[in-house]
Amino acid sequence: MPDAVSLIILGGFLLAGFAADVLGRRIYVPRVTLLLLLGFLAGPSVWRLVPNEISQWFSFATLLALSILGFHLGERFLGKRLRSTGKSVAFVSLAEVMMSAACVFGLLWAFGVPIPVALLLASIAPATDPAATMDVAEGTEASGPLTNTLLGVVAIDDAWGVILFSLLVVLAGSFAGPDAAVQAGPWAVLGMGVWEIAGGLLLGSLVGVPMSMVTGRIKSGELTIVETLGFVLLCSGLALQFHLSYVMACMAMGATVSNLAHHHCRPFHAIKEVEQPFLVVFFVLAGFQFQIDQLANVGWIGLGYIVGRVAGKVVGGYLGARMARAPRTVSRHIGFCLLPQAGIALGLALMVAERFPAFGAQILTTIVGTTFVFELLGPVVTRWQLQWSGETGHTDSSD
Repeated sequence: MPDAVSLIILGGFLLAGFAADVLGRRIYVPRVTLLLLLGFLAGPSVWRLVPNEISQWFSFATLLALSILGFHLGERFLGKRLRSTGKSVAFVSLAEVMMSAACVFGLLWAFGVPIPVALLLASIAPATDPAATMDVAEGTEASGPLTNTLLGVVAIDDAWGVILFSLLVVLAGSFAGPDAAVQAGPWAVLGMGVWEIAGGLLLGSLVGVPMSMVTGRIKSGELTIVETLGFVLLCSGLALQFHLSYVMACMAMGATVSNLAHHHCRPFHAIKEVEQPFLVVFFVLAGFQFQIDQLANVGWIGLGYIVGRVAGKVVGGYLGARMARAPRTVSRHIGFCLLPQAGIALGLALMVAERFPAFGAQILTTIVGTTFVFELLGPVVTRWQLQWSGETGHTDSSD
């Protein structure tokens, strides 16, 4: 694709992001939903406004957006604020992860879906979309117990989800037999999942130590963004090099800087100024990936997955909040706020397709189709819940 065309498309995406933000505030629809819809309409399924080669940008745009977002989430809810929200976040995240997987498996199994397929879909169900959730929270200027718990949960629940995914993949392999699964060894699969999370946390903590020493050595505003973005990209790249979770690595780095650096606010304010262009491109390209025929092919298995996941998130969020004795506004609304699902779920589905060729196409089609539903409607539901809780329209003074 010529450079001129690439620049025109990129400029169009950014202007579309600006327009979506303005329009979303007027019609009370989350910006992320508008951007996803725009990407879908401009994509190969509808108007074909941009070349298909643009889909090659998606992988790198996802990497950049989620790395920056992970660093930001690490500061907000794995840093000093964890002391006040940690109990609620821990109980809610564990409960909703377990319940969403259990409900999806139970419902699909009751429908007669083969146990290996039901287990594999259940292993993907807990994954959420921290980018969309945080975008909605910031777009509505929400703050309060529900918002704090929500952003804390989406910051760590994918870690629990990856561990549970590794366990259920091992279990599904035992039911599927040697002919259906790629045999890497069940404990090897589990070990890779644990290493991906634990290794990512360790790497992020190690990189965060020198970053916390450098932060604050220069005057506020002087090359802070260069320093911050350099560390974020370095940490993310090292994580990929060693096959670790780059999102968890960047979150751990953000938490380390938040707890150790004297002027820890500077890099987070700096990164916030540049994250918007990356998020806009990421959301538009995510919508570009969806194809209408994939949604049509989901069928009743996809419907069961949607119903089971929604029930699991709502029930699990309620139970977790009640066990943590969180405020009532948290228990009533938190589960409905956790519906968005995107990149991480698609990544897990691709891993399943590689390891289980016999079920891969069915699993991947189901996740792609249902992700389209969750990503379009989930942010809208999240916005409604934040509004009904009375936490929108003001900023958090602690930021």
